This record gives sequence, structure tokens and C-alpha cells, in this order.
Amino acid sequence: MKEVEKFLIYIQNRGFSLHTYNSYEKDLKDFIAYFNNKKLKDITVGDIRFYIRSLYDRKYKVATIARHISTLKSFYKYLESENIISFNPMVLVSNPKKDKKLPNYLNYEDLEKLLNTPDINNKWGLRDALILEMLYSTGIRVSELVNIKIKDIDFNARKILVFGKGRKERIVFYGSNCADLLEKYLQKQHENYLFTNTKGNRLNERTVRQIVSDTALKAHINVKVTPHTLRHTYATHLLNGGADLKSVGDLLGHESLSTTGIYTHVSNERLRQVYLSTHPRAKKN
Repeated sequence: MKEVEKFLIYIQNRGFSLHTYNSYEKDLKDFIAYFNNKKLKDITVGDIRFYIRSLYDRKYKVATIARHISTLKSFYKYLESENIISFNPMVLVSNPKKDKKLPNYLNYEDLEKLLNTPDINNKWGLRDALILEMLYSTGIRVSELVNIKIKDIDFNARKILVFGKGRKERIVFYGSNCADLLEKYLQKQHENYLFTNTKGNRLNERTVRQIVSDTALKAHINVKVTPHTLRHTYATHLLNGGADLKSVGDLLGHESLSTTGIYTHVSNERLRQVYLSTHPRAKKN
């Protein structure tokens, strides 16, 4: 369907990550197939609700259904802005209530094991070590990491200009450990992009995810570790160290404090454990 193709080109031009693009494409293909190429202007809000019900019938997870609805809302908002439809039926469709899931993060011991696993005495081990250190030190998304160019780094101030969702710019900072690895790595790296493969091409997100996963296995860490795990770890450790929620949200590139708020559950759980283990009236006899 040409409207879907135009929409996908539109989000691609706005700088959405490949992962988001692929999710939108998959969701919209499913939506169009359900209606057997029925014209968009003929699809009613009732039809859309039946479609959403079909997702539940197919045993989709609540988070997946919420993503489908989010995709449709973005798609219909685009159709309305382009005057392809006169009424947006998605304004009458609400999101399902998501199960609150605490972010997965690493404790300090596992984090140290992970960061120290790559062999920094060879070029690719050094690259992998820097990838892990930078993900944790800056809290950036994997899509932001792979697009870092050397010119985006201010070595004196130890800060990096990154481009987040919708090509929004923000500044992130890194510490001395990351700076030491970066200095050593750049002695052997002369490409435009910071992270490249053996052919000198920009590293893709899938490869970075594989590097993180493989390193976690080598480090004998018993939980699933992804680039987002390190982002969660970054935020959790900042809050546990006393950082305020607004500052952490700004560093993560969140538009709303409600997005950052999930991390307070992690910090509150830590405070609860401290209370239970130290307060005289909370201890078990």
C-alpha cells in the first residue's frame, strides 16, 4: 500500500532507528493484511478495535499490543497531517495498561566482570571494551552509539554530541576509565565513525548487541545482558549515588519524567533492603 510506503520513508527521513523502522513496517504489514487491503478511509474505529482484539486472540503480550497501537497512532497522525484522511479514528483508541516491569540492571560485581572481560591487547578486544565502557559510562542507546563520529567527541571536556530519537541532539559525558580506553583505541582507529568492523564500515546495532551478549557469556553472568541493560545500569547507579531524577532523565534523553520514573522503583527497593537490614524494629529475630 502506497500510504504505508510513504509513511516509512517519512520516518526514515526523520532519523528513526533501524529497529524502530522495522517494527513499524512489521506492524503495518500485519494491519493491512488483516483488512485485506481495504481502503484506509473505509476502516472505522470499530474495525480497528476488532483488529486489536485479534492481537489478544493471538496471545500477543500486552507490551507488543501497545507497540502495535503506538504504530497505528503514529501512522494515522501522519495520514491526517497529509490530508489523506479527514478523521483520525485512533484518537478514540486507548492504550492497554502495561504491566510494570522493573528495568534489568547489573550489580557492581557483574558489571566489573563484564567490563574487564575483553582483551584490550588486540584491536578488536579494545574496541569491544570501549563499546561496553561507553554504553555504561554515557547511558546512550545502541542506535546512538553506532552513529558516533570522531568529530562528535570533545576530548578536553570529555563529552559527546549524540543524536537521539527523531534526530534530537544532546550532550553526554564520560569519565576517566572511558577516556583512557578511547585514547588507546584511537591510536589504531582512523575512520570517520568511531566504531567500525573489519572492513572499515560503520558497526551496526545487531553486531553491538551480539558483542554485549557474547561478552556476558564469557564473563559467566547469569542474566541476559543487552546494550539497554547497560543503559538501565547507568541510570540506576546514578540514582543510587544520589543523582536527582530530572538530571538523569536529561542525560538519558527522556522527554518526560514519567519515563525516568521507573528507575525510582529500583532505587526504592534498594532503600527498602537497607531499612530491613539495619533498622532495629525491621530486623527479624
